[in-house]
Amino acid sequence: MPLKLISNLVTSFFKRIDTVITPPPKESASSASVSFSPTITIQGIWTKKDDQSDMSTIKSSADSERWIAHQEQLQKIYSQPPIFDPSPSVGIHDYELIETLVLKKAEIVKLKQVEHINSEREVLSQINFPFIVQLYCTFQDQVNLYMVQEYIIGGELFRHLRKSGRFPNDTARFYAAEIVLALEYLHSKDIIYRDLKPENILLDNRGYVKIADFGFAKKVQDRTWTLCGTPEYLAPEIIQSKGHSKSVDWWSLGILIYEMMAGHPPFYDDNHFGIYERILGGRVQYPSYFENAAKDLLKKLLVIDRTRRLGNLKGGADDVKRHKWFRTTDWHGLLNKTVRAPIIPAHSNEYDTSNFEKYPEENISDQSQDDPFRDLFPDF
Repeated sequence: MPLKLISNLVTSFFKRIDTVITPPPKESASSASVSFSPTITIQGIWTKKDDQSDMSTIKSSADSERWIAHQEQLQKIYSQPPIFDPSPSVGIHDYELIETLVLKKAEIVKLKQVEHINSEREVLSQINFPFIVQLYCTFQDQVNLYMVQEYIIGGELFRHLRKSGRFPNDTARFYAAEIVLALEYLHSKDIIYRDLKPENILLDNRGYVKIADFGFAKKVQDRTWTLCGTPEYLAPEIIQSKGHSKSVDWWSLGILIYEMMAGHPPFYDDNHFGIYERILGGRVQYPSYFENAAKDLLKKLLVIDRTRRLGNLKGGADDVKRHKWFRTTDWHGLLNKTVRAPIIPAHSNEYDTSNFEKYPEENISDQSQDDPFRDLFPDF
């Protein structure tokens, strides 16, 4: 594609996102997202292990509030520390730590993220898959939205990748295969994920992946034109505003595999403009240590023309699974978690939070103000 045309497309792209707020910088090979999520406070909650069946029956905000009040009462009875700081006590083996994402409604409205938050809740409520974080219930009070979900102990894949520098071929293939299965599942439900990157992939206590953060996920049967994602992971059709569908997830898979094996994404620049130019230019430099099979797969995923992109062809995800790079993959064993993971996250017990960054706690309990936003989140 001529450089002048690429520049015009990227300039047009920036004009269309001039109201976007960029989040604070993060030490990452990936730049800031093209959209901004509200601040999330994470609270630890102790729940009886056999109470999770009760969570599936929660149908309303009132039910949710009663359930959370019950958990808080259990917490008091067993004298458990309230936030991610377990200590031995009678009966602790009967309990497990789950997490609650706390999002301030005023901030969501200010950042124009109402649609994304509602969409995330809708999508997660329809999902039950081994490699995707499970949402138990949601509710709201005068100030906040609450999303109660399973606690994944192993931290972000991003953290493990930075610690290793880059992953060996077999390690990258292990994680990529699980992502393929997750994308296959989501696409079977007409759900596009749209934010695949190491920061949004968690590892459980056995080293298996759990995809998290569904703020950009959307149920789409044809195409959508929403501008969202992380610059290095954006598919060309998003930048070109051609409308996009499931094909963008297969492009992002190619970027993820490359980053896992190289330690950095294939399209990188000091500013977003340069990143988009490189993406639309489509030139990828492959390190000499990449296997030929891996390079062949990436060349078929990182195709500018989405009608020729692997995963978006007639065979769908099966085309990806049948590729020679995955010839040694035990798909059934992965799905049933009988394959040993290459990295087992270090943890002292099932309540360990050492694989996550620590942030100052915020006061989330001020319920004195009125609630002008309740109707904006009808399903919470």
